[in-house]
Amino acid sequence: MTAPRILLSIVVSLLFALPLRAAEPARQTGEKLVRQLFADMKSANIPAIEKIISPGFQSIHQDGARNRDQQIELVKGLNMAAPVLGDFIETRNGNILVVTYTVRAEEIIGGKQLTGKPARRLTVFQETPEGWRWAAHANLQAMQ
Repeated sequence: MTAPRILLSIVVSLLFALPLRAAEPARQTGEKLVRQLFADMKSANIPAIEKIISPGFQSIHQDGARNRDQQIELVKGLNMAAPVLGDFIETRNGNILVVTYTVRAEEIIGGKQLTGKPARRLTVFQETPEGWRWAAHANLQAMQ
């Protein structure tokens, strides 16, 4: 057999050996982190939130800015329905990961009900030796 025939035989053998189905696209790191964060917020998993939230955390909502402790208190009172997340865009520079996305969820922030309409959010994570930390968050959802 000549080299091209051997190569062709190997390629054909591999094609038949591997399943011919499209693989599910892998979710990026930012999307995975945001989905886990929202799952923890929905279930009010405060230990998980306390583990991931950075000591220097800051968020902004229509009713003002919050630090780490204030954000944890906000999460305790969210009373969030199942969120619908999508339209993820993420950028990474070194140990900083910025994720923008849309969220549709009914939730209570600062004692006010949010509309539940899709709205843009921005979340920043920082990679540390202990793992990813939630460093900043912007909620652009209008309050009623």
